[in-house]
Amino acid sequence: MDQYDEQHILERLTAWWARWGKWLLCLLAVTLMVVAGVSGWKYWQHRQTARAAVLYEQLQPAISLELATSSTESTEKKETRITRIATDLENRFGRTPYAQMGALAAAKALYQAADVQAAKAQLRWAAEAAIDAEYRQIARLRLAAVLLEEKAYDAALRILGSTPSTPAFAALHAQQRGDVLAAQGQREQARAAYQDALQFMDTKNTAARQLVQVKLDALGDQSHSH
Repeated sequence: MDQYDEQHILERLTAWWARWGKWLLCLLAVTLMVVAGVSGWKYWQHRQTARAAVLYEQLQPAISLELATSSTESTEKKETRITRIATDLENRFGRTPYAQMGALAAAKALYQAADVQAAKAQLRWAAEAAIDAEYRQIARLRLAAVLLEEKAYDAALRILGSTPSTPAFAALHAQQRGDVLAAQGQREQARAAYQDALQFMDTKNTAARQLVQVKLDALGDQSHSH
């Protein structure tokens, strides 16, 4: 390659850089910013999850101690501690799995300690804000069960509004709707809900199917008795 060719190539490169160099640098800067942003987001998520795990570990001893004692004064203090830790998880780390796990665990312990209102508050949070659909559905089913015990039938039915897409949850959902409707005296609607539950259930799950069939038979007996 002679000197003329080298000069010609250099001039072309210089012209190309003058035209596109600024945009190339901008593109490189944006790419680096995106990479840095993604890395920063992953680091932040990892840090949040790790901090949530530490807080969740503090919840377990409080729950275990709650279930192991019958002292009224200490029970009240532990219920407050359970609620505080679970609420802290929800407020600070609500987008981590530990928040939804903590809400369900706290709700169970609070319910067993007869603090139904606090248990329902935890279940409501999980039913609305849990990051996993499975946890939201579990929370709805448990909340509806508590409302059924309180004879708050309309509220329970609102919780059980939409049918889940997962067959296993759909069966439980329909069965629980049947329970609420039966308690409410809506026998025909309860019967339809139980029949839906049977359709959703695995045919191999004989124990669960027999339970639903018993409930259906009870509705039939009641209907004949009137």
